[in-house]
Amino acid sequence: METTKLPPSSPSSPTTSFSVPSAEKVDGFPRRSMRRARQRRSHSSSQFRYQSSQVELTPLPLLKDAPVAELHDLFCKKLQQCCVLFDFLDCVADLKGKEIKRAALNELVESVATSRGVLIEPLYPEAIKMISVNIFRTLPPSENPEFDPEEDEPTLEASWPHLQLVYEFFLRFLESPDFQPSMAKRYIDQKFVLQLLELFDSEDPREREYLKTILHRVYGKLLGLRAYIRKQINNIFLRFIYETEHFNGVAELLEILGSIINGFALPLKAEHKQFLVRVLIPLHTAKSLSIFHAQLAYCVVQFMEKDATVTEYIIRGLLKYWPKTCTQKEVMFLGEIEEILDVIEPSQFIRIQEPLFKQIAACISSPHFQVAERALYFWNNEYILSLIEENCQVILPLVFATLYRVSKEHWNQTIVSLIYNVLKTFMEMNSKLFDDLTASYKVEKQKEMKRERERVELWRGLEEYQDRRMQMLTEAARNQRNLQERGERGDPLSPSSPQAAQSDQPEPKPSGASGESAT
Repeated sequence: METTKLPPSSPSSPTTSFSVPSAEKVDGFPRRSMRRARQRRSHSSSQFRYQSSQVELTPLPLLKDAPVAELHDLFCKKLQQCCVLFDFLDCVADLKGKEIKRAALNELVESVATSRGVLIEPLYPEAIKMISVNIFRTLPPSENPEFDPEEDEPTLEASWPHLQLVYEFFLRFLESPDFQPSMAKRYIDQKFVLQLLELFDSEDPREREYLKTILHRVYGKLLGLRAYIRKQINNIFLRFIYETEHFNGVAELLEILGSIINGFALPLKAEHKQFLVRVLIPLHTAKSLSIFHAQLAYCVVQFMEKDATVTEYIIRGLLKYWPKTCTQKEVMFLGEIEEILDVIEPSQFIRIQEPLFKQIAACISSPHFQVAERALYFWNNEYILSLIEENCQVILPLVFATLYRVSKEHWNQTIVSLIYNVLKTFMEMNSKLFDDLTASYKVEKQKEMKRERERVELWRGLEEYQDRRMQMLTEAARNQRNLQERGERGDPLSPSSPQAAQSDQPEPKPSGASGESAT
């Protein structure tokens, strides 16, 4: 169960109580904007992997000074030496050992990058073991449960001075001319790739950048792992969309996918189309879309450029997930739509123009000026304008009423000016249709005003009838209450009342009674 850390008690308050921030006294549900100031950069994660039984490191001879016969053996010893882990949370612990490992890693990187014939078969398992021991670890939970990548500083990896060199060695290892995929595939297997993908959730952006480049190299070198890598990325995205809603490396994985999609063979496989429809399009629903939207839009456009037939799936998918209350996401969606329309085929444009321009019309009428402005900028794009001109008979009736109404009502003068420019463009495209739509709009407006007057009159009549009825009911209730009060007091009834009239009539005399009147 998640616990909340209470603020420390103030000096003036009793020790048995705790102080509550003033914002929380007013509002029991403090907003994110009321959180404390941006947190300082912190370092973590090495605490989960520190070796309690530390091995004492001793400096080995330099690789550049070693005889050729002893080079591989010394290289292997340095790899084994680099498998020792250190506690970087303690800045002064074992400084000598840390420096020996750092120097060894630097030597390994330089040797792999500059020397030929170093990577022989016996070194492959040792190299992969060293890499695995250093980089594969349990990532710590975020120190800030409400971590926002756009506002908060990330948690940096404390052991980065060594970890960076390990990643650099791995990258040089993969890019070396001596690298043999046939040997490497025995050690860089599916389990290794899965652990590599899990590291993309690291908060440290430096580590994710290295991982992105390395995974791309693995995908390019080891052909047998390509389908598995795509499948696992697919699983990560599905888990992100429908379960966790949190994964730090979405942007980096999408960047890799952009290159992968660019290399897809034609015609596209059903597997790839399913990935587009079931994963990439639903990714637009993420709350953190702004972090990776540029990479996501690039992947979508790459699919369109590969196969134009997926255009309708993409546009209808975006319209399905169109944001209703978040104007920032609306602006991003409009930007992506413009990128798509920049490369759309005219035959595909015809198939989606009606639902698309209904949504664009809704965006033009948005009270948020950035949304309306972004939608109106479509008419500044020459290619989109040519598509609109070719299909003016369909598009103009869809947006004309909105343009005309918003030009009279919108609060922002910039939007009004842009709308006038759009109306002028439509008038130049097809003046006859524009005049017909203007006349029909005015007629429809007159009918609407007449219906509004009739509605107002009808409601006024109903309200007057209700007022009269309420008056009658009030008067009847008042009369009834007066009668009840008089009856309780024993007052004589008024002559006008039915009871009084009845009491005026002479009472029948009892049989056998004398004719004397009663006093």
